[in-house]
Amino acid sequence: MVMVTVNYEYEDSPVERAKTYTPERAEVFVNLPGLDWKIWLDAAEDKRTGGIYHFRDRASADAYVNGPIIDRMRKNKAYKNMQIRTFNTREEMSRITRAPIFSNEDEALSKSAAE
Repeated sequence: MVMVTVNYEYEDSPVERAKTYTPERAEVFVNLPGLDWKIWLDAAEDKRTGGIYHFRDRASADAYVNGPIIDRMRKNKAYKNMQIRTFNTREEMSRITRAPIFSNEDEALSKSAAE
C-alpha cells in the first residue's frame, strides 16, 4: 500500500475555493486506477488545501503523480508551493494503530490471528 499527499496554497478566497468542491469534482477520483480512497484537506486560515490518497500499489500511485490531474495542477498559476510526497505504508504498525487503510475483512483476520 502506498500513500500520496498533495497540498498547495491558493490565491482566491476560502469562500470562493469552497464553491469549487462539487460532487462532480469528487467523482473524478472514484474510478482512478488503484486508488482506494482520498481524504480532502482544507486549511482555509492558511489558504492551503490538499488531499491524502491511498493507493493499492506503487505503480498506481506513480501513475497518478505523473498523470494528467497532477500535471494540470502543476500548470495552474493559482496554485503555489505545491508539495507532493509518496510514502510506502508500514502496514503492521498501521494495523496496531487502527489506520483506516484496511478492509473490514482484513481487520477480522487480524483480530482472529491475535486470539
